[in-house]
Amino acid sequence: MSIRITEVANRKDLREFIDFPYRLYKRHPYYVPPLRFDEEATLRKDKNPAFEYCDARLWLAYDGDSVVGRVAAIHNRAYIEKWKNRYLRFGWLDFHDNEHVAKALMDQVEQWGRELGMTAVHGPLGFTDLDHEGMLVEGFDRLGTLATLYNYPYYPTHVEKLGYQKDADWVEFSIKIPTTLPANLDRIAEIVLRRQQLRVLKVKTAKEILPYAPQIFELINIAYGNLYGVVPLTPRQVDYYVKQYFTFIHPDFVSLVLDRDGKLAAFGITMPSLSRALQKAAGNLFPLGIFYLLGALRWNKLSDLYLVAVRPELQGKGVNAILMREVNLGYIRYGIQVAESNPQLETNVRAQMWEYYEWEQHKRRRCYIKQLQP
Repeated sequence: MSIRITEVANRKDLREFIDFPYRLYKRHPYYVPPLRFDEEATLRKDKNPAFEYCDARLWLAYDGDSVVGRVAAIHNRAYIEKWKNRYLRFGWLDFHDNEHVAKALMDQVEQWGRELGMTAVHGPLGFTDLDHEGMLVEGFDRLGTLATLYNYPYYPTHVEKLGYQKDADWVEFSIKIPTTLPANLDRIAEIVLRRQQLRVLKVKTAKEILPYAPQIFELINIAYGNLYGVVPLTPRQVDYYVKQYFTFIHPDFVSLVLDRDGKLAAFGITMPSLSRALQKAAGNLFPLGIFYLLGALRWNKLSDLYLVAVRPELQGKGVNAILMREVNLGYIRYGIQVAESNPQLETNVRAQMWEYYEWEQHKRRRCYIKQLQP
């Protein structure tokens, strides 16, 4: 096998880059394909506002005329400035089960890192914390989610052979949803509401949530600020994410908690699972993908927890109980039986709020790091 690495230079190359995993994981029972237009928007400099502070290069690996792998490298200047680490990120790493392909791809990333004067390469990471991140190292026999990467078990094996080691782990939980609200959860939520002078905002439409979108992302910047690799979202990015995702928000699956002055104190954004619908759509919103997604929003037994944040001064004071109660009430109304937590840093114990439920830690994903030699 003679591996040839080619940098993505035009729209045709970018289509090849985006299409590769759809072939690699075709009909895989646990892989959840992203929507192609969403992937393209993330990777194009003229569409993704993260390019205001990031540079990126994309490469394809060829064996003859066939694509056998891909990788992206991201020079995130905002990360370097905030964390004082001269690290180059890698992401969008996919490859056939061949150590030579993996090495050729990562050699290319490391070479660019040295040219930039970086001291290490780490990933998988995206442009921001809201992009896919973390290589799956446990839970290969579990269905993926919209918010996560799926990869074959051979990925970490080959990456570790190349000298990459654990830098951080995220864990994921499967939570069994009871048919009635846990009594302790209801009681504690009421106590915290009174004690902290908070109230739950009841909304019936996604349009009613939009006025709170700037506060939601402001709270994300504050509450997530000290988590691994996070950099604050810019105003343009906030506008980008609002337009990209808020049209899909299901108001019965969102919990907003306000303080006595009417300002956002905490929120929880969850959604009926889109995993099976995305598998049927195979990356395409049209002609049928949109109907699969709309169906999943109406009829589902599985839900995904996407974003939860509490103002720092209220963390550890029981506000999570309010969020879980409100979300749980929506789940009961819609017949949701299981919720997926999506990734949480294993060290972020405060975010793991399942003490009122039966739960299982069933997936783990890893950010790897490799120090670069001059």
